[in-house]
Amino acid sequence: MKICLLSYRGNPHCGGQGVYVRNLSKALVDLGHSVDIVSGPPYPHLENGLKLIRLPSLDLYNPDDLFRTPTLGELSNPVNLIEWLGVSTMGFPEPYTFGLRAFRYLKPRCSRYDIIHDNQSLSYGIQRISRYAPTVATIHHPITIDRDIAIRSASPLWKKLKQVRWYSFVGMQKKVARKLPHIITVSKSSGRDISRQFKIPYDRFRIVPNGIDTRLFYPLPEIKRLKNQIMVTNSADTPLKGLDYLLPAVKEISRNHDVRLLVIGALKKGGAVEKRVRQLGIGHLLTFTGRIDGRELVRHYARSTVAVIPSIYEGFGLPAGEAMACRIPVIGTTGGALPEVIGSTGILVPPADSPSLAKALRDVIENPALADRLARAGYQRVQDEFTWPKAAAKTVAAYREAIDAYGRL
Repeated sequence: MKICLLSYRGNPHCGGQGVYVRNLSKALVDLGHSVDIVSGPPYPHLENGLKLIRLPSLDLYNPDDLFRTPTLGELSNPVNLIEWLGVSTMGFPEPYTFGLRAFRYLKPRCSRYDIIHDNQSLSYGIQRISRYAPTVATIHHPITIDRDIAIRSASPLWKKLKQVRWYSFVGMQKKVARKLPHIITVSKSSGRDISRQFKIPYDRFRIVPNGIDTRLFYPLPEIKRLKNQIMVTNSADTPLKGLDYLLPAVKEISRNHDVRLLVIGALKKGGAVEKRVRQLGIGHLLTFTGRIDGRELVRHYARSTVAVIPSIYEGFGLPAGEAMACRIPVIGTTGGALPEVIGSTGILVPPADSPSLAKALRDVIENPALADRLARAGYQRVQDEFTWPKAAAKTVAAYREAIDAYGRL
């Protein structure tokens, strides 16, 4: 099968899109299929045997040249102008403009592919592509949940309005998703929530859980585990990720235990997390790693006592699966799909519940036998349930269904 996998950005170090594209494409090739990746910047890091087709953009969110001023020559391109105007007015135009570029590239080339697979750009350009070739889209989780939590958490009013503007692309994604007859999502929870919030019949969804890259995430028993080190791998200043509720829990258990919290990510100066840390007086208990690569992340897992995923909501929860694959105990919330990933192999608490997080942390820290049992069970669950070969096989089944339906039109 000849597959074209689209991703409007493929950052391999931040967020799940780059992880998804890299690992799914590799697993599809291992099954004997041919895969081309069409991506906007930052581009994914791909395995050998995969073709990357770069669709350049203004790349205005590049941290090395953030919000640069484009040249007049760049702005003579209408799509670049749309992108620049969107960013300049505090919007997020990347999904829309990527769709325009993807349609322009693919329209004369659609016949080369058996299936087009969109990775959550859900842009008008993707809707137009679907008229020329069988098309499926992956929706990892309903972005409406991110939007609603971000708006609710923002203060004063002008910051709420800023969030409303940033998430204005959601209206487009809802409209396009309703027009696509075949949608892949990564958990039953996401399927139900997207169905409800986007008003899409649930029978259009095919549930294909993500895999965990066990070539990268695995136990390192030779590394000495630190006593009472708590690790959280979520984005620090994203309200959806729930760090604000973990911080009071850490302060509570620090009254009786010498604990440290390792946060994978950077501390934003003047941000909500920095203010909360200062308010709680726990700065001496925290370490922020900044941006790190996958190998260093695995070493941090090996050194840590427990990993916490305090998210308000997760469409899947890759950090939970990655920690489980590294054989350390996991504490998560019941937000979204985390119960589907963690199952009975970790401790689950209600989202936004600092006292319950503190109790769970205390239970793991004070009971090494419990910690070891959870770690071993979580490791085995990943090996049994969440591998990329299994995800690829289920994805191919969804492709064949979409191809057969397209042929009957």
